[in-house]
Amino acid sequence: MNKLPKYEKVGYAMGDAAANLVWRGALAYLAVFYTDTFGITAAAAAMLFLVVRLTDGITDIIMGMIADRTNTKHGKFRPWILWSAPFLGLFMVLCFTTPDLSENGKLIYAYATYIGLTLAYTINNVPYSALMGVMTPSDTERTSLSGFRFAGAFAGGLLVMGFLPDLVAYFGAGNDAIGYQHTMYLFAGLLIALMVITFVSTKERVIPQIDDSQSLKQELIDLTKNLPFIILPLTAISLFFYYRGLYTGTFFVIVMVAMWFGIQHLINRNNDHLSSTQRDMVDLLTNKPWLILIGMGFLTMMFNGIKMGVIAYYFKYHVGNELLAGTYFVALLIVSILGALVTSFIANKIGKRKLFIWSLIISGAFTASLYWVPQGNVTALFVLGCTAEFFAAMMPTLFFTMLGDSADYSEWKNKRRATGLIYSAGTFVQKTGGGFAGALVLVVLAGYGYNGMDRTTVEASLPGMQLLMSWIPAAFAFIGAALMYFYPLTTEQNKVIGEELTTRRALNKQ
Repeated sequence: MNKLPKYEKVGYAMGDAAANLVWRGALAYLAVFYTDTFGITAAAAAMLFLVVRLTDGITDIIMGMIADRTNTKHGKFRPWILWSAPFLGLFMVLCFTTPDLSENGKLIYAYATYIGLTLAYTINNVPYSALMGVMTPSDTERTSLSGFRFAGAFAGGLLVMGFLPDLVAYFGAGNDAIGYQHTMYLFAGLLIALMVITFVSTKERVIPQIDDSQSLKQELIDLTKNLPFIILPLTAISLFFYYRGLYTGTFFVIVMVAMWFGIQHLINRNNDHLSSTQRDMVDLLTNKPWLILIGMGFLTMMFNGIKMGVIAYYFKYHVGNELLAGTYFVALLIVSILGALVTSFIANKIGKRKLFIWSLIISGAFTASLYWVPQGNVTALFVLGCTAEFFAAMMPTLFFTMLGDSADYSEWKNKRRATGLIYSAGTFVQKTGGGFAGALVLVVLAGYGYNGMDRTTVEASLPGMQLLMSWIPAAFAFIGAALMYFYPLTTEQNKVIGEELTTRRALNKQ
């Protein structure tokens, strides 16, 4: 009864294929586009990635609340996928458009269009991610659905990452600015078509019980009072990350200690004295599986984001063949599709937690080994990189299906469920991790003196590119494996929770 038809899984996957024309595709080239085509410095681009992605995280949480409280004849989440698609396509084109502006004008334009792109992506992808949690109550079917989703995601990324350099060369005929813009016209049209397929082919079956004792307006007002719990830690982390000085380090420590006591005070308060938004926060902050997954979402995005963010630079300068980056992306994404599709099968055999740990260890080890690949040995680079990527593809697949498990756990424990909020927090930390990953690539390159408009700076930056392809991302994988060891939910517990929730929901309908 809970088994999803194959066509619906494929239809759902088309939505992430569309989203990853932006997320895993276009954004992989955005840094090198900013520095080498648009003419923004690496340091300025790094700050842009940090600021925009961190503010974007707040809109993720707001969008999760809005989606949870949406009620239409088409469901809570599906309508947002359809409504947002044209805007996502539009800003994808605008981000890769190069108006003739001053240096400050270019920065203002980059901030405006990148903010527009991330906002459109939030409105689209938060409901899309949450949709997985209401298509079926079965955790095993969600694992299978997640495999299909990320197979679609990698296929969408493959189209952009694999063919974008050749399409830019074809459409631009030597003018990269024109080439990028016309290529994005093509991908934007495809994005909208794929989103329509997802909207038409999917169905919402699980109807969560939402606390509607407060209006959405009051919930948003309440949220603003609690924003310091989100904004202050992120500001402290960002300042320390970017400036790395004594004052920013001291500020970071003070903020973290203050936040710890503030959160403990909130958790210990009587529920009768908490607003609905505060109860949502307490539910999340006392949900150990969710907290660990939030950490995993950040670490795995740092791992994957750093690797993807440096590839265009690495092949352009370290390998000496810019177009070969497209071939490498294609190879990575083909094995990624295979990795995503086998995740469900292996997870059913050994468990999601154990598979997550081993995928991090193995992928991290093969990634670290890239450090020792000689500069001209392309074969070794492809073999080691593809092997690492096969296991890395399992990480997002497991992450999103396990978020569904944490939503079940929250409903089972607290008798309240906010699917959109739980998934929005997941996309939030992924975007935050992606923002830090992109910024870290640029910060490291800037630290080695790299300037995209001055080719004399390239030679000194090659060691930095080598570290960014190997040991720097691998460190995040190994930290993630250690964290995942403490994840508490087992396959047996998920099954018991699912059965109890099914019984509860049936009784509530009577």
